[in-house]
Amino acid sequence: MQRKRNRLEIIYTILGIVRQNTNSIRPTPLLRYTNISSQSFSEYYKELLEKGFLREELDRKQRKFVSLTDKGFKFLEKYRVLKGFIEEFEL
Repeated sequence: MQRKRNRLEIIYTILGIVRQNTNSIRPTPLLRYTNISSQSFSEYYKELLEKGFLREELDRKQRKFVSLTDKGFKFLEKYRVLKGFIEEFEL
């Protein structure tokens, strides 16, 4: 049985999905790819916007897109280092 993802893993997943989609994705597909409830997604999404990890942009047709900020890219980098450290020491 798989264990539940913790808060940091979910944040890493959300930011990673945005990065994998050439740093531009609409909110609805992002919700689907994260595989969490819409209520939980809304809470994480709002927090990531407020803390400056994500930003919303509108295209010419006024459609909303989400992209990473420098802070979001930095989080992904630091999380990978931390994850590597944990795996290296089998913690």
